[in-house]
Amino acid sequence: MSTQHDHLSNAELAAMTDQLDQMHRDQALPAMQAAVAEWVESFKEAGQGVHRKVSSRRTFILGAAGLGAGGALLAACGSSSKSTTPTTTATAPTSTSSGSLTGDLAVAATAASLENLGVYAYKAGLAAATAGKLGTVPPAVATFAQTAMSQHQDHAMAWNSALTAAGKTAVTVTDPALTPTVNTAFGKVTNVTQLAQLALLIENIAAQTYQAAIPALSASSSVAVAATIHPVEMQHAAILYYVLGQYPGIQGTQANMFSSGSPLAFNPTALARPATDYSGS
Repeated sequence: MSTQHDHLSNAELAAMTDQLDQMHRDQALPAMQAAVAEWVESFKEAGQGVHRKVSSRRTFILGAAGLGAGGALLAACGSSSKSTTPTTTATAPTSTSSGSLTGDLAVAATAASLENLGVYAYKAGLAAATAGKLGTVPPAVATFAQTAMSQHQDHAMAWNSALTAAGKTAVTVTDPALTPTVNTAFGKVTNVTQLAQLALLIENIAAQTYQAAIPALSASSSVAVAATIHPVEMQHAAILYYVLGQYPGIQGTQANMFSSGSPLAFNPTALARPATDYSGS
C-alpha cells in the first residue's frame, strides 16, 4: 500500500476482503435469502401486510433458492459492481404511486434507500480512483470497495423483493435525508483516506439503523432480514477502521467517529436513521 497506509499491507486487506466475501456468500446471503423468501410467502398467504409472527429456525438457517424477481435496478447507482460509471450526484425520490408505507415496509424502504446510498458512494469512489482523482489507490482498496458495493446491492434487492411482493414500488433512489450530506462530502474527497472516512460514515449509519430497527420490526421474517444484514455492515466498518489505521469499533457519533481509542462496549444508535427517511411508496 501507499506510505499513508503502512499499518495495513495490501495482502492483509486483500485477505480481510476475501474473508468478508466468503462469509457473505456462505452464511449471510443464504440466511438473508431464506428470510426474504419467508416474508414474501407471508404476503402471498395473507395479502398485503406483515402478519407472520412465528419463524422456523431451520428455514432461516438453511435458506431458500434465492431472492424473488422484485428487486429493481438502482437508478441512482447502476446495477453492477463492475459496470457503468455513476452520476456525480445521488438522487432523491420525486413522487409516490402506491400509497404510504408504514410498519415493517417503511423500515424496508428506508433500508433499501440506505443500501442504494452505499452502492452510490462506493461506485462514485471507484470512478474517481479510475480517473486519477484520489492519488495512488492500492489494488486491495479497490477490491474491498467493489466487494462492499456488491453486498449493498444484494441487501437492496432483498428489501425491494419484500416491498414489491407487498404490492409496493421498489426503492431505486438513495436515502433522501442523507443524499445532500454525502454529495457535499464526496465533493471534498481528494484521497483514499477521505473516501474511507466517508464510506465509514455511511456504514456506521447503516449498522446503527439496523440495530435500532430490529426491535421495532414486527414480523420475525423482517427481523431476520435486518439481523443478517447488520453484521455485514459492521464488518465493512471494521475493515474501514483498519484502512484508516484505527482500532476497529464504532466510536459513537459523527463528531468522534475518527478519534483514537478502544471501541465502545455496545454499538450505539446515535446515527440511526428513522423509517421516515424515505416517505415514497
